[in-house]
Amino acid sequence: MTGLKTQDIRELFKGGALNLENNKEYVNSLNVFPVPDGDTGTNMTMTMSNSVKEIDSVTEDRMDLVCSAFARGALIGARGNSGVILSQIFKGMSLVMQDAGEITTKIFARALKSGSNTAYDVVSHPKEGTILTVIRIVSDYAMRVSAKKSDFIEFFKLILHKGEEILQKTPDLLPVLKKAGVVDAGGRGLLIILEGMYNVLAGIKMEKTEPSEGAQSAEIADVFDDSHDPEDIKFQYCTEFFIINLLKKTTLSDIDKLRDKLNKIGDSVIVVGDLSLVKVHVHTNHPDKALGYALQLGELDRPKIENMIEQNRALRKEREAKSERMPTALVSICTGEGIAKIFRELKTDKILEGGQTMNPSVSDIVNLVDSVGADTVYILPNNGNIVLAAEQARELTKAKLVVVATKNIPQGIAAAVNFNHDAGEEENTEMMRRSIQYVRSGQVTHSVRDTEMDGFKLKSGDIIGIYDKIVAKGDDVNNVTEAVIEKMVDDDTASVSLYYGEGITEEYAGELAAKLTEKYPFHDIMVFEGGQQHYYYYISVE
Repeated sequence: MTGLKTQDIRELFKGGALNLENNKEYVNSLNVFPVPDGDTGTNMTMTMSNSVKEIDSVTEDRMDLVCSAFARGALIGARGNSGVILSQIFKGMSLVMQDAGEITTKIFARALKSGSNTAYDVVSHPKEGTILTVIRIVSDYAMRVSAKKSDFIEFFKLILHKGEEILQKTPDLLPVLKKAGVVDAGGRGLLIILEGMYNVLAGIKMEKTEPSEGAQSAEIADVFDDSHDPEDIKFQYCTEFFIINLLKKTTLSDIDKLRDKLNKIGDSVIVVGDLSLVKVHVHTNHPDKALGYALQLGELDRPKIENMIEQNRALRKEREAKSERMPTALVSICTGEGIAKIFRELKTDKILEGGQTMNPSVSDIVNLVDSVGADTVYILPNNGNIVLAAEQARELTKAKLVVVATKNIPQGIAAAVNFNHDAGEEENTEMMRRSIQYVRSGQVTHSVRDTEMDGFKLKSGDIIGIYDKIVAKGDDVNNVTEAVIEKMVDDDTASVSLYYGEGITEEYAGELAAKLTEKYPFHDIMVFEGGQQHYYYYISVE
């Protein structure tokens, strides 16, 4: 096979997406830091899925439309750093391939090189030993190979072999990988996509695999915009809930049947999960039926039913009251009711739920920014894995988007404290970025797997304290938290703020605060309810 037509390109990307989906949990297992976070495999899979969805929407047999579709779909659906980088690889590939009537190995090699260059351009300080290294060396090699190999089967065999060779070297390029005993997860995901493309070309059949019963499903941000014209709303109630403690008799087939039932009584249906947890979203006029169907599978958790017609009435009144756009606005991304309440009290105009294990997509961020109704919008990502997606959203928002690169909640709160709606962009940016420099941030969570890192031998379930790296572990949350704070305070610090998450009671957090007050009499010790999942405490020292 020496030339690929438009239909071949469609199948190539679908094959890559399917192979990645089948190997998603394997890629997730390569995540270096053993904490509950936005998993690489999940983020890349959701990015690919949106790319394929856009390809399927193209009905014409035109290379330019298909290429722009897979690039746009990946960008809109990009989640996490790995998803954003993947979307940029596709963007670069699209720029080369869209003008070709037929793709040869030489054109495909140039497309890979363009993808590599585009991806490198979007990362301010690229690190070697990551997906960027893999795509760079693979694309350079592909350029050389394409001059001699015109057959795609032979071409792909060679670049996949080269890709595996460099992937195995990533631990030598990035010390943190060597410590964890893994190769780069993003690089592995990229090779799995290329392998799926090769399988399509070679006629190797790939069946969609079901998730294992014990697999943990990552929570995802809402992917539906629930803002409608009240007259156009066919299904009135936005209904969301989780199904937990599924009955022993429940099967994966039952989960699929639930999705079918919900599609008969509503639209905008999401049913994601496995036999450990299922998340459901549906617009329906019969939320009682939706809940009843779910109860046949297991127990309900966190049900939420909202009247969208009433919401839109209120929204219209609010928009009519604000006939003029605001000059500036501040938006924030966070999880936990307590954390969200703190940001609201600091005059944050709008909040998007997202963070650890729940990285919002570029599209989610664009919708958030555009919904505020301001000329200039400042955004606090509050997570290192969301910053890149926020920066990509700048190209798509109607408002001018200013990204203040907060990488955790304490940094975000410090920045929000120093935001002034009446100040100019230069003053606001300077004040917020300067405030971040004076914040020392720590977290206390649990290890999600057995590993060895930063001098600690960890078992799944161990409580671990993080301050730039893992600095403490133990069996008692408060003891580990105290050990982390010891590493964070010194003669230059004056305050310690604790934000306690789900599972930590006010009384338990108060016991720690009392102990810290006695231990650090010249520090202000403050405790706030955060309500965040997965992390027992966020710690801020200033």
